Amino acid sequence: MQSETLVGALILGLVEGLTEFIPVSSTGHILLLGHFIGFESTGKTFEVLIQLGAILAILSVYFHRLWTIAMALPHQAEARRFVAGILLAFLPAAVIGVFAHSFIKEVLFESPALICTTLVLGGIALLAVDRMKRVPRYDNVMDYPLWLCLAIGFFQTLAMVPGVSRSGSTIAGALLLGTDKRSAAEFSFFLAMPTMAGAFAYDLFKNRNILSVDDVTIIAVGFVAAFVTAVFVVRGLLDFVSRHGFAPFAWWRIGVGLAGFAGLYLFG
Repeated sequence: MQSETLVGALILGLVEGLTEFIPVSSTGHILLLGHFIGFESTGKTFEVLIQLGAILAILSVYFHRLWTIAMALPHQAEARRFVAGILLAFLPAAVIGVFAHSFIKEVLFESPALICTTLVLGGIALLAVDRMKRVPRYDNVMDYPLWLCLAIGFFQTLAMVPGVSRSGSTIAGALLLGTDKRSAAEFSFFLAMPTMAGAFAYDLFKNRNILSVDDVTIIAVGFVAAFVTAVFVVRGLLDFVSRHGFAPFAWWRIGVGLAGFAGLYLFG
């Protein structure tokens, strides 16, 4: 295993943790960056499996709240509705992810130009949604009705296309459906847990026979880096969104997408 590969895994892991929970597309970022630094993973598993670090980060930050919800399930209807809502929101992506897995990994993941396009278009869409004048009807994730959770779940399926952003599609969808910015971001946090855990488990199962010891080492480096950086992002994101909205992320997406196009034109 070359040291350059480990350095690449470290860099991409840091990028994964920094971008997973903000609406800029972590997968788009690491695939695009990996293209330019020449990073190749077996079966494109690295880009999916290092998400475990981000999953554990959000579990560690939200552990007390998750435990409180779990303890309330037997006797509190609000807690049961919330869990049912998260599972409903997870369902569309789970179904489409299973049937479209090969197409996503073998076609969409291999198109840097597509990623640049979706980064720019997604940034424009997020900017438009962020500037919309509306009066939110829902400001507490525990009060989201089941129909709203399912509808947000369908928005999440847009993120099957790399560069769209899982958090970006769920947040934008929630805002369009009447939520406030802070609770939209928080619901995206909770929905990330079953979605990313499911993607991790399914991708690991599909590629279990082709992974080597070197692959496991590379993934472990990326996982640790993603965990450390994601903890800081999760702890500060809600307050940042409450103060600044999503426009900074929209402009970032547009800038990265345009820079990606320039890089593809200059370097291929």
